[in-house]
Amino acid sequence: MNIPAQSVEEYLEKAPADRKETLAMLRQVILDNLPENFKEEISYGMVGYVVPHEVYPNGYHCNPKLPLPFMSFASQKNSINFYHMGIYADKELSDWFLKEYAKFSAKKLDMGKSCMRFKKAEDIPFELIGKLVRKVSAQQWITTYEAAFKK
Repeated sequence: MNIPAQSVEEYLEKAPADRKETLAMLRQVILDNLPENFKEEISYGMVGYVVPHEVYPNGYHCNPKLPLPFMSFASQKNSINFYHMGIYADKELSDWFLKEYAKFSAKKLDMGKSCMRFKKAEDIPFELIGKLVRKVSAQQWITTYEAAFKK
């Protein structure tokens, strides 16, 4: 589901009515726990959290004009998706998250490499997502990102 928007507020306003409250809650959990030097913006058609050029001038290697992406969330056709590149890039972080997730839900996590899909709002572990958001600083993400190209 594509929600064309120029701002986060517009994205949330255009979201399906039955998801607006959940998306707003997810956004607030992220903002309440977001380390310094990340910036919220519309990124790849989603609500994104990036390392801006003021902090990381090199930008994203696929398109250096874009800031370095890190996290995002979106209302998709069948789910609310939360994306966290740290989980994709850092096995320790991924292992931690999967272990912790089991403490928050008995349901199997629908997860790709960096994407978690939640079909029902009540399945979103907001507290755990807050903990995950706090775990990686912008500088840690830059270090992990750059290390991936040195291999």
